[in-house]
Amino acid sequence: MGFAEIFVATHAEALKRASALEKGAAATGAAVRIQGISDFEVEQLGDLAGKAVHAAGADYELALVDVTSDALLGVPDAMVRALAELLSYENEGEGNVLEEVADGWAGQDDMPFGAEESRRYVQQLAKLAVEVESADRAGLYVWSE
Repeated sequence: MGFAEIFVATHAEALKRASALEKGAAATGAAVRIQGISDFEVEQLGDLAGKAVHAAGADYELALVDVTSDALLGVPDAMVRALAELLSYENEGEGNVLEEVADGWAGQDDMPFGAEESRRYVQQLAKLAVEVESADRAGLYVWSE
C-alpha cells in the first residue's frame, strides 16, 4: 500500500502539488504524509472525529477535486470543522477527545500504526484543519496513491 498526503492549499496549489506527487515528489512544508493508508482511512478518521464532537451524520466523504487527478480529493467542510474542534473540544468525561479519536482510528482494521503514532497524526491533522479555517480560499486536500 502507498501513502496519503494531507495538506492545506488553494485549488490551484493543490493541483500543482498533485502533479508533483504523481511524479514522486517528497513531502514538503506542513503536509502530513502517512504511509500505508489511503483516502478510505482518512474518511474513517472524519467519521470518528464527527462522532466525538457530536457532529455525526454529516457528510465526511472525500470528493474529487478536478478531473486532471483522480488521486486528489477535497476534505468536506464538516470534516475540517470536526478535526479542528478536536483541539479544543471539552467533553464531560475525564478523557481527552483527540486521544480517544486517535486511539479509535489506530484500532480500525488493517491500520499500519499504533495509538501513539495515531495521536501524533491526528494532532497534526487537527492543526491543519485549524489553519484551513483561518486561511483565505484554502482547503484541506488528500492525495493518495
